[in-house]
Amino acid sequence: MKRCLLLLCACLFGILAFAQEDPVLMRVNGREVSRSEFEYSYHHYRAGEGRELSPKEYALLFSQAIQKVEAAKAIGLDTTAAFRKQQEENRIELMEDYLVDKQTVDSCARVSYQKMALKAHNGQVQVMQIFKYLPQTITSRHLEEEKARMDSIYQAIRNQPGLDFSALVECYSDDRQSRWIEGLQTTVEFENIAFALSKGEISEPFFTPVGIHILKVMDRKELPVYEDVVDGIVQRILHKEIRNQGIGKVIERLKREWRYTPNQTGIEELLTKGDTERTLFAIDGQEYTGGRFKQFAASHPMTVKRQLEEFVAKSLLDYESRNLDKKYPEVRYALQKADEDYLIREMTRQKVELPAMNDRAGLATYFKFHSSDYRWDSPRYKGVVLHCADKKIAKRAKKMLKKLPADEWVDKLRQTFNTSGAEKIQIEQGTFADGENKYVDKLVFKSGDFEPLLSYPFTIVVGKKQKGPDDYREVIDRVRKDYRTYLDTCWTRELREAGKVEINQEVLKTVNNN
Repeated sequence: MKRCLLLLCACLFGILAFAQEDPVLMRVNGREVSRSEFEYSYHHYRAGEGRELSPKEYALLFSQAIQKVEAAKAIGLDTTAAFRKQQEENRIELMEDYLVDKQTVDSCARVSYQKMALKAHNGQVQVMQIFKYLPQTITSRHLEEEKARMDSIYQAIRNQPGLDFSALVECYSDDRQSRWIEGLQTTVEFENIAFALSKGEISEPFFTPVGIHILKVMDRKELPVYEDVVDGIVQRILHKEIRNQGIGKVIERLKREWRYTPNQTGIEELLTKGDTERTLFAIDGQEYTGGRFKQFAASHPMTVKRQLEEFVAKSLLDYESRNLDKKYPEVRYALQKADEDYLIREMTRQKVELPAMNDRAGLATYFKFHSSDYRWDSPRYKGVVLHCADKKIAKRAKKMLKKLPADEWVDKLRQTFNTSGAEKIQIEQGTFADGENKYVDKLVFKSGDFEPLLSYPFTIVVGKKQKGPDDYREVIDRVRKDYRTYLDTCWTRELREAGKVEINQEVLKTVNNN
């Protein structure tokens, strides 16, 4: 009886000692978070964000993140196929970080960088495009229609330099993203145009195997120094040069660490007959038989000797991957963080990103109640500048526009005055600040002067001065950004009010913030 009591006391002492070494720092909706888990996330945040937050300040952000994770789990996002796939990719990536020889990494990365420097198109170009996807089965008639449509857009850009290219992208493009590209990342046709343009320059319509494009170069960067791009290079080549060159060293190390024990009898029978039911080898005491090898060989056609080498390598790597978080304590938190980051991103996409992009009613309502935030520093003139062939036409045009909504002005003017082969009116429509258009400056803001156009001597303006935009679509990017912040703030507040966060302040004080 005394012996049992002593053993029980010893176990309790061990449990209490461990709890004291890594106590619970907080509970979020019932989920316990240890100090070590919090410290891992805190140090990772400081290294990535570069912001000097105290543990107390970071605890608020951390608890909010945990609440978002729990919300994602509540609707089953952690059970989806996409999440499982991401989990596996995270584990493979993390495994490679731990397994690959660092000298091999650096050597391969430097060779890749030297190749980049020798390319004709080195450096990076930031592009935005008006793009129309053209399927391989497109008819010649539809092809001509799409080409004519893009030519018309390009002519509008040329004739109206003040046109907002991003607005045209939003209206007409199948690809609305701005992106950085570098050599060998896209088609030859696209790359040649992109690298030939200067910053701010817009291309004529051109074809690639996927469609027709009008391209604008938003920015350019020369090839950065090696230290600034090494991380990206490593990620791109990790599955190629590094894996091929470094795998041998890794396998030999894993054989020693996991007590790889070959069975020469089984191996000789396999190499002689091409088949065996014997054990081929053991890893950490677990046997790998000829039957398991046969399943592997069926999808890896090569010589039997080579198949065996690949089977041994894969078995060791798989075993290491399954036990990585046990072997390296910090890996458990790294894997958990990667999984939770994915859940937060996906939950944020559903609750915040998609509504901020597509909720037209929400955007319009937000703009209505925050319109003062989008007022201009000084009034602008919204309307049209009309260069008319004679005074009578100018008078008719002005009278006509008073009866129509502004979005119908240009089409109505063209249909009325520019259909007989000879244009009677030249039209400039937009929102003009003082100093942006010499005709508006003179006729509206009463500053500067202009010489009338030779063939269109009568210039008039139709529109009105405004302190800010009428419609959220005029400042869509800013409204979307602000609406996103608003949605995120509301969501965070809902989670905080519905959940429960308990923080042990005494344990928080012991967090290592160095």
